[in-house]
Amino acid sequence: MKEIIIAVLVTFFMFASSIKLLGWQKLIFETQLKFFKKYGLNRQVMFVVGLIELSGAILLSVFLAIATPIWTLWLGAVLIVVTSLGAIFFHLRFDRWQDGIPAMVTLLLSLTVLLS
Repeated sequence: MKEIIIAVLVTFFMFASSIKLLGWQKLIFETQLKFFKKYGLNRQVMFVVGLIELSGAILLSVFLAIATPIWTLWLGAVLIVVTSLGAIFFHLRFDRWQDGIPAMVTLLLSLTVLLS
């Protein structure tokens, strides 16, 4: 079950980070950038968040693929926890709580991985 959760997290954050880093999906990219600007953050901060998400996803996927030491799993999960908490904070402060639901789900999934 843990492997399935990790695979879901890796898939989601590879997708989300690639949009933040490369902007390849214009509608989602512009929607996310509007959120960041609403929070008083800029494109550079969005890029850094994308790097953190990508790093977490890579660490989790490397752990799954080649059975690396447990710290790669923990560090990957912690990076996802941090980005999820940040997203929840900003959504609760500036948006409707419903906008934070995806971040709440990824927080619960990454905490499940971290604590298992």
